[in-house]
Amino acid sequence: MRDLSYDAVMSRKNEIMKKAVGIDYEKFISSEIIFDYERMMQEVGYSLDKVREIQSETGVGNTPLVELKQINRLIKKIAPKGKGARIFIKDEATNPSGSYKDRRASVSVYHAQKHGYKGVIAATSGNYGAAVASQAAKRGLKCIITQECYDSRWVGQPEILEKARSCEAYGAEVVQLTVGPELFYYTLVLLEETGFFNASLYTPYAIAGVETLGYEIAQQTMQMVGKYPDAVVITHAGGGILTGTARGLKKAGANETEIIAASVNLRGLHMASDNDFNKKYFTTGHTGFGIPFATFPDRSDVPKNAARALRYMDRYLLVTQGEVFYITEMLAQLEGMQRGPAGNTSLAAAFALALEMDDDKVIVVNETEYTGAGKLPSAQLTFAKKMGMEIKRGDPIKEDLPGKRIVIPEHPSQIGYIEFDMDEVRKSYVKEVIKRYNKKEFNKQEIEFMAQDTNTSTEKIVKFVKELGGEVIEA
Repeated sequence: MRDLSYDAVMSRKNEIMKKAVGIDYEKFISSEIIFDYERMMQEVGYSLDKVREIQSETGVGNTPLVELKQINRLIKKIAPKGKGARIFIKDEATNPSGSYKDRRASVSVYHAQKHGYKGVIAATSGNYGAAVASQAAKRGLKCIITQECYDSRWVGQPEILEKARSCEAYGAEVVQLTVGPELFYYTLVLLEETGFFNASLYTPYAIAGVETLGYEIAQQTMQMVGKYPDAVVITHAGGGILTGTARGLKKAGANETEIIAASVNLRGLHMASDNDFNKKYFTTGHTGFGIPFATFPDRSDVPKNAARALRYMDRYLLVTQGEVFYITEMLAQLEGMQRGPAGNTSLAAAFALALEMDDDKVIVVNETEYTGAGKLPSAQLTFAKKMGMEIKRGDPIKEDLPGKRIVIPEHPSQIGYIEFDMDEVRKSYVKEVIKRYNKKEFNKQEIEFMAQDTNTSTEKIVKFVKELGGEVIEA
């Protein structure tokens, strides 16, 4: 009988993951830092045409691109003269389980079925669980979803509980856990015990599944307005949707489209902390995931994460919870689209951007998601009050206080954003590499890899290394 103690299971994680994912990551890794990302994506992933075929089999993709005509009229009314970009939104809520994550799940579940796995397992507190459960049902596979759901007092957030019910409705077994390291541990135990496929969010299969989203956006925008989008705004958490969308845009030829990430500003709160876990009021698209996964993507459950947001990110904007709640109500009441909340994080940022961009520019928000009782602002704000949060009207940018106060705008002109310095994020990436690998010396190849991985110059990486106490060697 295998030792199921925490240390013993964690010592077997690479062996367990190799069997559960079926990828030999070692063939792409040339040093503790460097690996051939593009070769991994080409050899392990599926082609865009194949992914589109896979997704058409289960009704995934080909979602509508919708111009937000009423919101755009509002933007024109309050924007300075000559400003007021048009916003379009990709309505991913029309996918089978109600979010873009059906795209990620479709390829993973197809791959599991193709290779003879009897079932799939995914560790997620978000929409991905419902997506995997839905796709598994369509392909006749068993499904287990492990969820980080409660704090140590067994208090669970309405949105996470909503998503658990959705997974169960598709026939999945849902294992709910408290916040902390037990999620990854128990997922490993289940993978080893069942022999199921690990439908991880961070494999090449999952990222290849999202490329169709970017490709469709490029094609549809060209058809509707005669050009590619000037900017695509993407809610950023683990980085998969940004990575896949950007890759799909580039494959369609939209190489000049600006890729803008948006997260809810929860800086100062640690999402693995029992104390901070219930101080967020929708469960993804915030800095508690966004910043850590940008600065060190390989913190995920696979040896090398295929979601590498910094490779594609041009700007990173932060918005407040209050602004997202406000824009959620705006979308429902002006456009008749009850969606959210995660996709509305990027919509809040897009609204603020539209006010300052020229009126001939086009912004695409790349997703919506389904909503439900536990995902509505009313449920989330009620929960926030129970957790001791102050809820008030005012200026969110000036008055918001993560973990203590949610400020709802009094007027749409108060929707804004905080520009997160991209070089600060890139420098944090280098700092994480130094810390994780206990490394002080970097050769030319390592510098080049880090420059590629952070979408910047080798000169800038050298500067960061030296500022952080490291040095560059010739070998």
